[in-house]
Amino acid sequence: MTNIWPIGGGKGGSGKSFLAGNLGIWLAKQGHRTLLIDADFGAANLHTMIGIPYQPKSLSDFLSKKVQTLEETVIETRIPNLFLISGAGNNLDTANMAYQQKMKIFRALSRLSYDFTLLDLGPGTSFNTIDFFLISDSGIFVVTPEPTSIENVYRLIRAVYARKIWQLLKTYHFRTMVEETEARNEGAMVNNPEYLISVIKELEPEKGKIVEQALRAFQFKLVLNQLRKQDNPKLGVLICRIIEKHLGLPLQFIGNISYDDLVHDAVCQKVPFLDKYLHTQTAADLEKFCKHILMARNKGEEIGPTGEALEMVADGRE
Repeated sequence: MTNIWPIGGGKGGSGKSFLAGNLGIWLAKQGHRTLLIDADFGAANLHTMIGIPYQPKSLSDFLSKKVQTLEETVIETRIPNLFLISGAGNNLDTANMAYQQKMKIFRALSRLSYDFTLLDLGPGTSFNTIDFFLISDSGIFVVTPEPTSIENVYRLIRAVYARKIWQLLKTYHFRTMVEETEARNEGAMVNNPEYLISVIKELEPEKGKIVEQALRAFQFKLVLNQLRKQDNPKLGVLICRIIEKHLGLPLQFIGNISYDDLVHDAVCQKVPFLDKYLHTQTAADLEKFCKHILMARNKGEEIGPTGEALEMVADGRE
C-alpha cells in the first residue's frame, strides 16, 4: 500500500512545497518510487520547486474526464523514481472543488501504487485542505518561527482534530455534543477538543471510545522551517508541548530546518535545492528530516487511504 504523507501548514510561505519537493527528491534517490501531488489547488507551484517546467497535464484533466484514470495525469521527472501530478494547469474552480470531485480523487488515490505519495496541501483550514490531510493517519505540519505562522498552524491542528471527530460522530451527533460541551463550559470546544471528548465519553461511552482510539492512531509530525541563528532551537518542542497542554493532542517534533538565502536562489533558478546546494546546513537538516520520515515508514506508522477513511468522508458531507 502507498504510504501517504500530507504536508500542510496554516500559513502561506511556510515552506510546504519546498519540503515536499526535496523530501520527494531524497526518497526517489534512495530508490523509492515516489509520487508528488500538488494539492494546493489555488496556487500550485510544486513543479517549480523540483525544477520541472509547466506541463500540459494536471489534476483538472482527471476531474474533467479528459483522461479516465488519475495515473494518466502522472508526469515523469528527470529524477529516476520521482513522479509528479501537477496543479499548474488546473482550472480556476479546482480550488473550490465539489464534494463528488473530492471523493473521486480520494478513491483514485487508493488505487495508486507508489512507495510514497506526498501531498503538498494549500494553506488555511478549508474543508478540502483538512479532508486531504485526514486521508492518512500520518501527516506533517510545517511552521516557521513567527507568531503569525505559529498561531495559524495551531488553528489548523485544532481544525483537523475537530473535523475528525465530526466525521466519526456524523453531523447531528457532533452538533449535539458541541452544544452540550459549550453549555457546560463556554468556549471549551474551540479551545480544547479534549474536553469535548470527555463529554462524549460520559454521554455515549461507545462512541467516546471510538473517537479516542481514532485520535490516538494519529502519527502527526511538526517541523520548524526557516530557523535563524537568533531563534530558539527548542521552539518546535515548545509548540508541541503547548498543543498537547491546551488541546490535549499528541504531536511529535521532528526537527529544525535552517534558514538559508540560497533557498531563494534555488527557487528563482527553478532548480531543486538538494541538487545545487547539497553542502549546506539547510541540506544537512533536510537530510535528517527525510531520514526521519523513512524511519517512521519502516516502523509501519503510515497508513494509506483505507476504505474506512473514505467512508467517513463520504458519510459526512460539508
